[in-house]
Amino acid sequence: MSHRPPSGLAAVSAALLAMNRHLEMRDVLKTIVASARELLDAEYAALGVPDDHGGFAQFVVDGVSDDRWKAIGPLPRQHGILAAMLHEAKPQRLADVRQDPRFEGWPDAHPDMSDFLGLPIQDGDETIGALFLANKRCPKPTGGCGFTQEDEELLEVLAQHAAIALTNARLYERSRELTIAEERSRLAHELHDAVSQKLFSLRLTAQAAAALVDRDPARAKGELQQVAALAGEAVDELRAAVVELRPAALDEDGLVATLRTQIQVLDRAHSARVTFGSAGVRALPSAQEEAMLRVAQEALHNALRHSGAGQVDVSLARHTSATVLRVTDDGCGFDPHVVRRAGRHLGLVSMRHRAGGVGGRLTVDSEPGRGTTIQMEVPCG
Repeated sequence: MSHRPPSGLAAVSAALLAMNRHLEMRDVLKTIVASARELLDAEYAALGVPDDHGGFAQFVVDGVSDDRWKAIGPLPRQHGILAAMLHEAKPQRLADVRQDPRFEGWPDAHPDMSDFLGLPIQDGDETIGALFLANKRCPKPTGGCGFTQEDEELLEVLAQHAAIALTNARLYERSRELTIAEERSRLAHELHDAVSQKLFSLRLTAQAAAALVDRDPARAKGELQQVAALAGEAVDELRAAVVELRPAALDEDGLVATLRTQIQVLDRAHSARVTFGSAGVRALPSAQEEAMLRVAQEALHNALRHSGAGQVDVSLARHTSATVLRVTDDGCGFDPHVVRRAGRHLGLVSMRHRAGGVGGRLTVDSEPGRGTTIQMEVPCG
């Protein structure tokens, strides 16, 4: 059965939609490369984002196995044809890249390439990437290139949309950096207020105990017990804040391991029992994993600090077409409609925003005296 590439407006539209579906830079790069290779029916495709030091900050390939890519070695430098695309800012369509005077050879494990089509990705006058394809899967004209003028024009369309997707991804990353900075500032302020209040109460209670030691030892003992309780609460606040401030190891450990580790710490730090379970969960796009982690942290914060819960259960499970996070507590509960009208959101607005930002949805099930369940659901392939 012969290989037939996708064709027509529907295929182009699908490729462009796929490019703009992601916000994480790495996901965007992979989607651009895969879409270009499939649409133009090439054996290999790659996209490099240049750094300021003659190399590439990121370089993504499609059509090369992971083992071979590791064997190839370090990322390429900006030389030869790649440099031409970055610095001359014009398409490069070659019948045989190996015969071009700018060709400088391949590393030992590099696949052999012949016909070649590449062009820069530009944001205004700035070149923000280089996209290229090699080895068109079709009969080659004698001495000619398998890639046609029509292919070049199509790749130019893809490159224009790739520029938009990459620019959006860069803006998203900058926005996320600002969000993280704001979150850390909020946590620092919250930590300062909470611990300062506890330590102030601790000092007053200790002073009262000292004054009562001689004339009323029984009351002094009660005050000292209160000192111990306040000190324990201050320790809880500090431990919980440290967990939230510490960078999550999502990139290294994934969502399940990161959640499990944080929940184990919270279980030790609080008097409430905090449990975690997962079933059938696979890796999700990094933006979805981060959103789920932040929603879980916010829901845990509410349950442990505001609900008076004795038990908090967190679960993460893969269903037929979605991954579902659920945080359930047996605390005091609340009326979500009253909370919304009163302007006391308990972080619900932030959680809904995080869920919606990655194509998911958030539901809240709570009523006074019956506990609370926060559920976030995101689609998965």
